[in-house]
Amino acid sequence: MKFILGKKIEMSQIFKDDKVIPVTLLEAGPCFVTQIKEKDKDGYESLQIGFETLKPKKIKKPQKEKPYRFLREFRDNSARYKVGDKIDVSLFQEGDKVKVSGITKGKGFQGAVKRWGFTGRNATHGVKHEHRTLGSVGSSGPQRVFKGRKMPGRMGGKRKTCKNLEIVKIDPKNNLLAVKGAVPGRRGTILEISNF
Repeated sequence: MKFILGKKIEMSQIFKDDKVIPVTLLEAGPCFVTQIKEKDKDGYESLQIGFETLKPKKIKKPQKEKPYRFLREFRDNSARYKVGDKIDVSLFQEGDKVKVSGITKGKGFQGAVKRWGFTGRNATHGVKHEHRTLGSVGSSGPQRVFKGRKMPGRMGGKRKTCKNLEIVKIDPKNNLLAVKGAVPGRRGTILEISNF
């Protein structure tokens, strides 16, 4: 299994065989193995990796052993790696399919038209100040609104995974990956990149 932590830089496009390919540029790694979890000791096997080394003056006492801004775990057979091993973009190849996980953009409190795609009410025929309201929220029988009803509320800010994204280009010198299509989050979002 290949995996790495990265940061979303921006969206761009690449020209290949007279076709335009939309890509997202990711700054991936270098990451370092900080801990190896074993089945007999921890109950499961995984690797913990750290991304973005902190400056010495920013390190607090509990962080002295692992002076990284971001730590993430990946379920993996830990036999290949040792603590302190470096993981970078050279692990991947152009054409590899990966999945990218991250936190989506937060949109705040939104109405049902934006949040769920409701059509809203008519523009005419007696509708006044009601164009983007819900309409009915249930029958009068139970005298309550059922749980799970699609209504206004907080939108975005949730973890999302995009699968089957193709790596179009790799720049090992600058630790860059160009992934075909869009990935979750705003610029600077921390992303987990792995091949299934």
